[in-house]
Amino acid sequence: MTIDAHQHFWDIARGDYDWLTQGLGPIYRNFLPQDLKPILDALGIKATIAVQAAETLAETQFLLDIAQDHDWVIGVVGWVDFDDARVVDQIAAFSQNPKFIGVRPMIQSIQDTNWILGDQMHDGVKELIQRDISFDALVKPPHLDALITFLDRYPDLRVIVDHCAKPRIDLNEFDDWARKMADIAHRPNTFCKLSGLMTEAGTEPSFEKLHPYMSHIQRCFGHDRILFGSDWPVMTLAGTYHDWWDHWSKIAPDNAAEQSSAATFCAYPRLNAK
Repeated sequence: MTIDAHQHFWDIARGDYDWLTQGLGPIYRNFLPQDLKPILDALGIKATIAVQAAETLAETQFLLDIAQDHDWVIGVVGWVDFDDARVVDQIAAFSQNPKFIGVRPMIQSIQDTNWILGDQMHDGVKELIQRDISFDALVKPPHLDALITFLDRYPDLRVIVDHCAKPRIDLNEFDDWARKMADIAHRPNTFCKLSGLMTEAGTEPSFEKLHPYMSHIQRCFGHDRILFGSDWPVMTLAGTYHDWWDHWSKIAPDNAAEQSSAATFCAYPRLNAK
């Protein structure tokens, strides 16, 4: 089956989406399962992973509640507070839910590009490794040096790079990003979500513009470590779900659905326990 390994739900009334302002226009509204399911059905996508969009424990529970009510939401990548001394307890509590498969600190929003290397990470990361919970790295190119050091510090942690680390496609920046992504891919416990690129391409999210970046990720990670993700509904700022699906389909092998699904289950081993 085909899995969308990266999508979001949110309810504006919750009030904990600090980044989501009226200036974002088209996505400043509720996006819930009933909005996504018809799109998935039209494309034959059978399952999704819901990913956190707020830096609160309450939002993670909100996503877990959605997953409980919708079988096709097979997992949740939530948020825990690595700066809180109680982070181990937070991970332990969420891990009682079998659909809690990963965590994602919003590193891209943290001013200190070396935050991920702080001592505050140690106990939480060790707990993730012990419980087979994966780590989504929401990073941008300035964070990649620190991420490489982090990967070497915790080689037993499964790490999924979100949105190919958000290269500056709009500025045609490629070489430095490409070199560092290749370095990351040399580590066997790393994976990459082929997602989020349309919104990094500025006013020209065409296949021709995206292709060099998509092809580089293919060469570095191979299809056995690439996860298909939509980044819906954020990606609707640049185009439609069908647009991204068409871009992905142009570079995907004939058995892409099976390979992406297998990669998703490898990246999030707790999926295999359900």
